[in-house]
Formats: sequence, structure tokens, C-alpha cells
Amino acid sequence: MPTATASVIGQSKVRESYKYCRDIAKKRAKNFYYSFLLLEAKKRDAMCAIYAFMRHCDDLADDPEALKAGTAEQHVSVWRVELDRALNGLVTDDPLWPAFVDTVRRYSIPHRFFHEMIDGVLSDVRPQQMATYEELYQYCYRVASVVGLTIVHVFGFNNVRALLLAEKCGIAFQLTNIIRDVREDAAMDRVYIPAEDLERFGVTVDQLKFGTENDRFRKLMRFEAARAKVCYEESASLIGLIDRRSRKSLWALRAIYQLLLKKIERRRFAVLSKRINVPTRTKVMLLCLALLR
Repeated sequence: MPTATASVIGQSKVRESYKYCRDIAKKRAKNFYYSFLLLEAKKRDAMCAIYAFMRHCDDLADDPEALKAGTAEQHVSVWRVELDRALNGLVTDDPLWPAFVDTVRRYSIPHRFFHEMIDGVLSDVRPQQMATYEELYQYCYRVASVVGLTIVHVFGFNNVRALLLAEKCGIAFQLTNIIRDVREDAAMDRVYIPAEDLERFGVTVDQLKFGTENDRFRKLMRFEAARAKVCYEESASLIGLIDRRSRKSLWALRAIYQLLLKKIERRRFAVLSKRINVPTRTKVMLLCLALLR
């Protein structure tokens, strides 16, 4: 049965919009897309619509020309206005909006999550230097936990504890990303590793930028990885709190990210000299394992 959004915007535009979002997710959602494949079609499309929205937010904040010109913040702010207009039924010509609005209404996703996401993105248009882990946690919440809180509505849940665990799961994912991308982030003047941790282990920002891997750096990364592993452990029971039909997808997503962290550890945190990823063939293998669960 078509949703209210489809009847107002037009079913054909909504279908076209979902196709547009699927194409974006297929091309760019490197880890997320594989887990989407294990969902039923409607939920898979919803995940693609949410991802397309998040991807556009990130692209606005990462646009080199806008950052150089100092207009990135303005572009993100305009996007926030468009978000509010779309959620209030005033959909622009951007092909993303029909599918996104349909998804938000279909799964009753609180609008505040998207504003918190934009708050996190906005913080990245200026140089970043986290002072404490508490500050880093708040950043991770805005750019990653709110994603978990959003998609858990698509997965489906009956126990409100799922929301707390989705927050922790998002923190684990983002800490993993920060460890992997520490050098390229520092090169953009985005230092997410807390200053208190850098000082504790005797590592400088210049060391993060110019690729010097030594025992001090490895101890620092092992310390940050331990935090991520705690969050993975604390959020493990989330799988049992979501709709049964969605569990394979979440299991696969967690497995991909946890394997990435393990690979980084096995390579002794050589993240300053190379980019460490989970190969496509391995992701496909994890999907097969998820299907057998």
C-alpha cells in the first residue's frame, strides 16, 4: 500500500528517487551496502535513502573548493533548511528527497536525528582537535550513533534498550574509522584522537600527518582500539533486540567493521603508511556466513 508521501509526491517520482538512492549506495557505501543486501526490498531501499542523505551531508563538508573558499558551512546550512522543508512536505527538485521523506514517514524516524547528524558534519568544516575522550564521544554520537539510531527504526525493534545499544554500536564503528583514517584526517586538520591521549603516549600531530609509525604510536592506537572493542562488546546484544528479519544484516555489518579493526591490529596499526580495508571477496564471504545463521 502506498504511503502518504507517495500519494502526495507521486508514486513514479518516489520510485525514481529510490533508484537514484540505490545507485548512490551501490557506488559509495563500501561497508554498509553489503549488509543492505540481506534485507527485504523495502527496508533495503530505506537504508539506501538514508545513506544517500548522509553521503550528501558528508560531501558538502568535504568539498575541497568550498572548504578553500570558506563556503562549506553555508552549503551545509542551506541543506538543513532543505531538510526541514522536505520533512514538512515542500520537496524540491533534488532527486533524493522523495525516497528520503517516504522512508522517514514509513518508519517513523525522529527528525532530530538528522539535525544532530548535520551538527556533526558542520563541526568538520573547521579544523578539529579533540581535547578529551568525552568530546570525541560527543562527535562520534553526532556523526555515527545517530545513524545507528536512525537505521534501527528501519530494522524494527520493540525494546527501547535497542536505542542505547545502537548508540554504542555507532561509537564502535566511528572509532574504527578514526583509527583507519587517522593520517588522512590529520592532513585535513581533523585530529580526532584526543589531545590528552596524544600527550599521554608522546605522539604529536605532525607524527599523525607525516606517517611516523613507532612504538609510541602503536601503543596509542592500541589504546583507542580497546575503546572501540568495549563498545562492540557492550552493543553485541543489539542483534537480539531487533526484528528477526533484520538480524542477518546487522550481524554482517558488525562483522565487517570488527574484521576491519582486527586487520588493523594484525598489521600492527600500520595506518600511517597504507590504507587498510576489508576486501570485497571477504565481505561477500561474511554475507554468506550471515545467510547461514
